[in-house]
Amino acid sequence: MTSREAEGEDLDLFSAAAASEAASESASESGLEPEFASTEPRVWSVSEINSAIRALLEEVLPSLWISGEVANWTRARSGHCYFTLKDERAQLRCVMWRPAASRLPMDPDEGMKVRVHGSVTLYEARGETQFVVRELAAEGEEGLWKIAFEKLRRRLEADGLLDPARKRPIPTFPRTVGVVTSPTGAAFRDILSVIRRRAPWTRVLLRGARVQGEGASAEVAEALRVLAESGEVDVVIVGRGGGSVEDLWAFNEEPVCRAIAASPVPVISAVGHETDVTLSDLVADLRAPTPSAAAEAAVSDGAALLDVLTRIRPRLARGLRGQVERRRLRMERAENRLNLGWRRLVEPRHTALERLSGRLERSGRDAVARRRERLATQAARLEALSPLSTLRRGYAVPRSSEGRVLRTGDDFRAHPDFTLRLVDSRVACRVTGIEPDPLELDTSPPSPTST
Repeated sequence: MTSREAEGEDLDLFSAAAASEAASESASESGLEPEFASTEPRVWSVSEINSAIRALLEEVLPSLWISGEVANWTRARSGHCYFTLKDERAQLRCVMWRPAASRLPMDPDEGMKVRVHGSVTLYEARGETQFVVRELAAEGEEGLWKIAFEKLRRRLEADGLLDPARKRPIPTFPRTVGVVTSPTGAAFRDILSVIRRRAPWTRVLLRGARVQGEGASAEVAEALRVLAESGEVDVVIVGRGGGSVEDLWAFNEEPVCRAIAASPVPVISAVGHETDVTLSDLVADLRAPTPSAAAEAAVSDGAALLDVLTRIRPRLARGLRGQVERRRLRMERAENRLNLGWRRLVEPRHTALERLSGRLERSGRDAVARRRERLATQAARLEALSPLSTLRRGYAVPRSSEGRVLRTGDDFRAHPDFTLRLVDSRVACRVTGIEPDPLELDTSPPSPTST
């Protein structure tokens, strides 16, 4: 008994006799003569025979696993993958359509030993047998997923993304927690429930993204970038609930790992269950075993906050007193420096001002003395020239009733009534006679004599 018979698979392609007998029975039941009894044989077209062969292959050979080595792997722009599966004696053309190929964690390397699951069919246009692959896995303990995981891990490690020194601490009391996950998944509900219970004052900002399937890694990376660069969050939780390796694979892809490393705020990775480890966990600042544990790590419990406030109160008081005392000492030192600087600035100017004041006072006294002396001299001269001085020496001044000073005899003749001004009084006078002054006549110069 062959292995295929042991598995219960009917792979008998029936002999020529069996085929002829089956055809005869079918013809007799339908009331028709067998084809070989016809005078003219049936002529098949190429399309018909290829279609019949395809139907026969797909009917006789069910879905099966095939083992072999990969050769000539090609991923077309459409997303379909074409390759050859071979062993030491034969080869088989294979195709993996885009929906199945998109689930691969990586393209297999040339010569990699793999197992493929699918069905045999015929490509009618070329008449070539091919195997339609629905699932592909690497042989051995490594497996395609683990190989892809280790290959990307080594690349990220070479770039320093797995260095523990670059991991940042999670803030103790964040005001806003960002979440990148599916908005309809249980992971977000668990995160929200824990945060509301432990720190209801904390704001939660969700950026939804697909967390599995084709294109999920690009959506998660973009959501993380937008949320982290918004400036509104203090820490970000990225992750999802449990699932198979394939379900969690978006968090093992390079776009998500690079986005976590480039985030300006700390990132907590919470992917799957405690036993699941992804590259996102290794790159993130903190790895949480579950989304609920990530929420607990992101926010502190209210009781913990109360305990911190209780312990910090005396420290705050001591710090405040110390700060006041230090500022008082600084103010005293500043005041002393100000007073010293003020004295150094004012005292020289005060001394200079005193010297200037003394010089000004002496200069003023000297100026007053000189002016007083000059005034006395002028007063003396004025006194000497004053008519009152003349009157005090015994002289009198005759004035007419109009106040005119009478100097000559003609003046007295014109004003016989006049007033004589003395040093202390006035005397009314009248002219009774006028005689010529003999001294005045004698002093006239002699008249010249003629010769």
